[in-house]
Amino acid sequence: MSRTITFSQALNEAMAEEMRRDPGVFVMGEDVRVSAFGQTAGLVDEFGEERVLNTPIAENAITGAAMGAAMSGLRPVLELMFMDFTMLAMDQLCNNLGQWRYITGGQYTIPLTIRTACGAGMRMGYGHSQCLQSQLIQAPGLMIVEPSTPYDAKGLLKAAIRSDDPVIVVESKKLIFGGVEGEVPEEDYTLPFGEAVVRKEGKDVTVAAVGFMTYEALGAAQALAEEGVDVEVIDLRSIVPMDKETLFASVEKTGRLVTVEEGRIRGGIGAEIAALASGEYFSLLKAPVQRVAAPMVPIAGSPALEDLYLPNKDTIVRAVRRTL
Repeated sequence: MSRTITFSQALNEAMAEEMRRDPGVFVMGEDVRVSAFGQTAGLVDEFGEERVLNTPIAENAITGAAMGAAMSGLRPVLELMFMDFTMLAMDQLCNNLGQWRYITGGQYTIPLTIRTACGAGMRMGYGHSQCLQSQLIQAPGLMIVEPSTPYDAKGLLKAAIRSDDPVIVVESKKLIFGGVEGEVPEEDYTLPFGEAVVRKEGKDVTVAAVGFMTYEALGAAQALAEEGVDVEVIDLRSIVPMDKETLFASVEKTGRLVTVEEGRIRGGIGAEIAALASGEYFSLLKAPVQRVAAPMVPIAGSPALEDLYLPNKDTIVRAVRRTL
């Protein structure tokens, strides 16, 4: 049985169900008992303050504490409220979390889930609006997923909590605050990492998107259909590991590839995909890979400039036209 719930409700359900299933699961973060964005709302009422922990505003310290709890056999779900704040925990994220299992010869697993919200367009200013996924893909041992639907949000978060390795779950603020709804089964389920999904089939151009940008890509595909261009839209869902098989099966069909992300363009996810395409599937390409991403400037405080900063349906349409 399925019912329609919001993106935020799906995340909340995932945490609640895993906390009921496993007493070693607990939630920690800044103001998680109150829940600024709603994902952890009500958890303290059911599970108490011992399993829903408010932390100091000290991202590196609380990430280290969560890692220590994970090494001790617990399964923390740590909320770093804004993705911008992950930069304050880079020592733990990039030097320790993903590498500890390796450097201890497998003596320690790190079953730690980190949830963090990304994205501009919500008028929160430059220090609370960045998408920094590309800053984290260099760290070995970290898995990074970014759901775009309530179904994916719940399934990927539950899988992350059950994983014995650290997982970062990136949540677009436009999906949280936009009240995006979707069908989610009442039955227990998880989704595997490293599996993309084709949101729209097409034969002319492959557009690979992630997170909220998937909706912008679908909007671009609809607009281009009126011009007779048939776009295939792939929702990556999983950034690390990435589903190269689905991506390049599509490129084999279309011969053209456009990548779409909200993060900045230099050294971004699109750059990684373009490198993979040119290195492993160059003979499939009929045209150069086009990358759609944010420019290399800070996010402006002006709403008009913030909107101009963001990739959208129109910038995707222009990129598809270039590759054609």
